[in-house]
Amino acid sequence: MSMDSRAVVVGAGMAGLVSAIRLRQAGMDVTLVTQGIGGIQLGQGTIDVLGYVPERVLGQPLAAVTAYGNAHPHHPYAILSADDVRAGVEFLRALLPDTFVGDLERNYLLPTAIGALRPTALPQVTMAEGECTPGKQMVFVGLRQLKDFWPELVAGNVARTELPGGGRVSTRAAWLDLPARANEVDSTPLYYARAMDDPAYRKRFVDALRRVVEPGETVGLPGVLGLADRGAFADITAQLGQPVFEISTIPPSVPGMRLNDALTRLAKDARVKVVLGSQVLCANIDGGRIRSLTVGTTGRPTEYAGEHFVFAPGGFESGGIELDSYMKVSEPTLGLPLWVPEGDLVVADHNAAQPLFSVGVRFDHDMRVLDTAGDTVHENLHVAGGILAGASRWQEKSGDGIALASAVRAADAILESVQNLEGARNA
Repeated sequence: MSMDSRAVVVGAGMAGLVSAIRLRQAGMDVTLVTQGIGGIQLGQGTIDVLGYVPERVLGQPLAAVTAYGNAHPHHPYAILSADDVRAGVEFLRALLPDTFVGDLERNYLLPTAIGALRPTALPQVTMAEGECTPGKQMVFVGLRQLKDFWPELVAGNVARTELPGGGRVSTRAAWLDLPARANEVDSTPLYYARAMDDPAYRKRFVDALRRVVEPGETVGLPGVLGLADRGAFADITAQLGQPVFEISTIPPSVPGMRLNDALTRLAKDARVKVVLGSQVLCANIDGGRIRSLTVGTTGRPTEYAGEHFVFAPGGFESGGIELDSYMKVSEPTLGLPLWVPEGDLVVADHNAAQPLFSVGVRFDHDMRVLDTAGDTVHENLHVAGGILAGASRWQEKSGDGIALASAVRAADAILESVQNLEGARNA
């Protein structure tokens, strides 16, 4: 593929990073523009494809994608197929071969930091032993200096929850008094994760664990088992000689940080040009195509030209969609048309899906934006991730599947168009 083919990607979340890496691996010249760090570290660090349908936990995520899309015609899974989801997830697994376990055929059921059980398709290796099965014995161990994880709360809620197939987990709680840094009485998960990167600290940590863990127990810990040292978890498990798992705490989570750092590093290693801390001000449009984006870089605005553009700024929670005081929604960067569900955007029932979070852009199978008449808005603009309309990603546990499927589909649509153009030129 010609290196003259240039792509500009907007957004550094899962969709933006993955589409940028895929395009760059195919030989394109790629610039990624982002106003800030993406939202990966705000998640659990797992890959959620489809975890819930109303009032029911799903056991088989990929098998449910097609049926869910058929039942919800405005949902991204009505356009993105199960094959698209598989392609996106498998691409990520190939990028990070030692990070995840599991497959798309079943969901793991893992405890959260408050003891709820949540389904996910691919947990990180550090989390997999936390799968809740009938009769399993778990001890949840807290750290006195870490206020974000209370083992009694986790143990109590996990123990009282009946598993989908029946049965319960046997649990108890324990504490360690081991500062991440000398004389520190109030610490953070990040400080502990950095401490776990030190082999000497890990040894002290495991020595303390042995005093509170009983034979036959699976040990649940807050998500602090190493940040930069990818061998920290394996070392702790080997030293203790019992199954260990970690649970993500409040955002930003350490497992999410690991995932974000790994993908960002891959993008930079692939020579994606990353422009950080820069807001897209406007698009320069000619003949139905975007020719360049004007970006508010330090000193003066800078224009980034390209033949192809991937727009992945996230949804409402990321600032990709704005809501004004009159309850009017808009896409503030490119002025794209939005699909808005009928009725109130915010409902009083806090347990219900909030329609506001399903606002977004409509798109075709090449991930090009469609207007209200179903026509393509810009021929060379593709969208991915949280900006897509129709999903309640947090409630469905579908966000990562949507992001990965749409990112790979957008990148592949661009690559197909470039190959077709080159084929026509050479004919």
